[in-house]
Amino acid sequence: MSRAAEESNRAMLRARDAMDRSYADPLDIPALARIAHVSEAHFVRTFRATFGETPHRYLQRRRIERAMYLLVQTGQDITDICLAVGFSSLGTFSRTFRQIVGEPPTEYRRHKAPVDVPTCFAKAWTRPSSFG
Repeated sequence: MSRAAEESNRAMLRARDAMDRSYADPLDIPALARIAHVSEAHFVRTFRATFGETPHRYLQRRRIERAMYLLVQTGQDITDICLAVGFSSLGTFSRTFRQIVGEPPTEYRRHKAPVDVPTCFAKAWTRPSSFG
């Protein structure tokens, strides 16, 4: 791997780490591109080439992953969970949840029960995938 490719990967990892840390905050492409020290267009292209999905889709998936946990492990209202993970609209949250998970949040909560296994295994089993 060339030095330039290695630096590019590190920059994308910095931006992805920022997304993981601040998934519930309003994040936009200009802010993420500044973290990676690249232009906005270059950031989107390089992020997709590096991780296989756009920054927006990655952030949505990360938020839904956290919502899945909250739906099963807490008794919070779905609206509260929607706002806690960074969505500002319940309709957008529900639509995105259904697209990624395959069922609406209410059905997901009804069918899933808390599992007493190590967290690392539970996350691996329940992590939503954008690859089908």
